[in-house]
Amino acid sequence: MRDALVVWRKELVDALRDRRTLLMVLVSSVLLGPAVLVAVSSLVATLESTAERREVVVAGIDAAPTLRNFLERQAYHVRPAPLDYEAQLRRSVLPDPVVVVPADFESALRRGDSPVVEVVSDASNRRAQAGAARVERLLRGFSRERTVLTLALRGVSVEVLDPLQVESRDLASAQSRAAQFTGMLPFFVLMAVIYGALHAALDTTAGERERGSLEPLLMNPAARWSIVAGKWGAVACVSVLIAILSSISFLPAQWLLRSDTLQAMFRYGPREALLFVVLLIPFAAALSAVLMAVAIRSRTFKEAQASSTVVVLAASLVPLAVVLNPGAESPWQLWVPALAQNVLMTRVLRGEALTWEPIVVPLVGCALLSVLAIAYVARSLRSAALK
Repeated sequence: MRDALVVWRKELVDALRDRRTLLMVLVSSVLLGPAVLVAVSSLVATLESTAERREVVVAGIDAAPTLRNFLERQAYHVRPAPLDYEAQLRRSVLPDPVVVVPADFESALRRGDSPVVEVVSDASNRRAQAGAARVERLLRGFSRERTVLTLALRGVSVEVLDPLQVESRDLASAQSRAAQFTGMLPFFVLMAVIYGALHAALDTTAGERERGSLEPLLMNPAARWSIVAGKWGAVACVSVLIAILSSISFLPAQWLLRSDTLQAMFRYGPREALLFVVLLIPFAAALSAVLMAVAIRSRTFKEAQASSTVVVLAASLVPLAVVLNPGAESPWQLWVPALAQNVLMTRVLRGEALTWEPIVVPLVGCALLSVLAIAYVARSLRSAALK
């Protein structure tokens, strides 16, 4: 253990000494999640501000004074559409959908016909597309009002239109509903841990072999397992440090949210950050060991990067099993690293209580994976011919 601590201290100092690489890892892994979070909130805030303007763009509104009266009674400002509104929608210059009213709108209403009113938008124009549903609800409200007035003039009860009353009841708690938005957090935290451990794991194995410093280290009268344990401990510490910083980074990121709706939905506090770190520690340790096992056979740092791509890709895609299988969670998911942590962190965001069983199962799985990978690295250093 004394030899392992010496190697651990030396490797940890070397990892922290490379400030440029460490800074790039911190910026790319720790700040990526909050940056995406702020970008999403900016988009939602823009859509909310568009809805709060309460403005409707209408082409041919002069032919529909009844519709204008209805829109103004709903506290909406009617703005005439430009002549080239279709071209402006295609170029995303016009941020609002356009209501196109036919010239015979009023006469059709008097005859009892149903005039066709178009809501024109462009799927590539996200702001206009987002406002189309709001405008369609307004027009449906106008249609319902006309129907109610027509039935009332004929002495027909309005309840004929609604013979059945339907009420919805959502069983999800406020925190569970908020998890629909905060569900992206586990993915970004896992990515931060993966890329945080990647450089340190490759540098302490293939990097030392390429620099020629691994052979003198193995000439010391120390057991191979102690050298490997020290290297693995240093890589795991760097990975856990990235996990801690990534989990904490979402706490101040909440202050930068521009949308009041998202601020009310975002349920992520010190308790969630602490549980994230606890759940990520076994994964960080296992991932560090696996990356070292993959890189130990490589003779150059670039070759190790190519070999580790498979591990990074697998760890990135495994959490997508939850998205592809939206049903109930399966017991086998807790035995798969990365997937188990994603499932448990999602439970934390939903406010569910964690029992010992779902925590112990991923811990055992990561521990077995770490032991196998460390044993493989020690065996490779004992039997491989160093050149």
